[in-house]
Amino acid sequence: MADSSFDVLVIGSGASGLAAAVSAQRAGARVAVATKGALQSCNSAKAQGGIQAAFGEDDSPEQHAEDVWKSSHETADRELVEILTSEAPSAIHWLEELGVEFTRENGGYRVARCGGASRKRLLQVGDRTGHAITTALREAVEGSDIHTFPKSPLAELARTENGWRARCGDHTIDATTVVLAAGGRCYRVAEERGELSTNHPGATGEVTQMAVDLGAELRDFDALQYHPNGGAWPPNMQGYSIPETTRAYGAVLLNAEGEEFTDSLGPRDAVSQAIFEQVEQGKGVETPDGRPAVYLDTTRIPEDDANVSLPYMLRRYRAGGIDPLEERILTYPVLHYQNGGLVIDTDAQTTLEGLYACGEIAGGTHGRNRMMGNSLLECCVFGRRAGKAAARA
Repeated sequence: MADSSFDVLVIGSGASGLAAAVSAQRAGARVAVATKGALQSCNSAKAQGGIQAAFGEDDSPEQHAEDVWKSSHETADRELVEILTSEAPSAIHWLEELGVEFTRENGGYRVARCGGASRKRLLQVGDRTGHAITTALREAVEGSDIHTFPKSPLAELARTENGWRARCGDHTIDATTVVLAAGGRCYRVAEERGELSTNHPGATGEVTQMAVDLGAELRDFDALQYHPNGGAWPPNMQGYSIPETTRAYGAVLLNAEGEEFTDSLGPRDAVSQAIFEQVEQGKGVETPDGRPAVYLDTTRIPEDDANVSLPYMLRRYRAGGIDPLEERILTYPVLHYQNGGLVIDTDAQTTLEGLYACGEIAGGTHGRNRMMGNSLLECCVFGRRAGKAAARA
């Protein structure tokens, strides 16, 4: 017998899970959120760079979609991409209604150009955008009648006559529909490979496996993404992702000889690959603890830009005894993001009826290579869609 029953059960409390829960509740459903750790522990909160949306006069959702398509090497699902980019502006306004205050200047948003983008369209909240978004969403959940089950990892999911039965920690929960928003698996994979990862220790991927065991289809699952700029030194920065906005504001990648060897604003996979190749060719530098790295010349960033858009990064490095505006920093790619995942349709429904997926656990929106600034966007756009569709169903 289940302890409790709901219309919609959301698994995961990152940006996509919280967005789905808020949307389902506002559509009139009785909603529960079950999550592995505390409600605030998730990868989304660690996302620094920003969120993409086409607001510029020279920009459009079509242009944004074209950039996504190109960055994915034409492997993304066109239909999902078009939804992502066309609903981006309304997702931003929705977040603002929930209390997110994006950094503004000259009467509009302060926007930066990110890797793979042909226009400036990255909105930011300093360099803690993910933290601001998840905080606002979490406050919306906590201020509503959504039921939360923290420290209740999903252990079992089975079909019932009227939907699904989930065992989450000590709870057995019945729900008509289930939204999987449990994130990716890069923390576990990095551990297996003996590498660093930017991910939260909860990113281990077992929920994806449960869905596959139930018969859900996957796509591009082998395509894991390296963040080109992991912190390599000092030790307190290892596994930290240096915001890509450093490069948007003028930082460039240099090899041991001080030569630029790649387009610092290229797509993530291309930039990561270029760094790996420099090191293989013996043109890298070594960190004091013997790890491979190259230079990121952050001394080229104007101080005003750094203070407005990179305050958290500056604080972290200075605490470790390095001032990025005075000296180059050491960087090397770190395992960051699961590009592929469960196949979804435009309502974020998986190939199994009544089972939805959004955020990093879902595949298709980014194809085999994701652009920065599109993960938080995907969480909001497809989290909202998943929540509404799950509530309707």
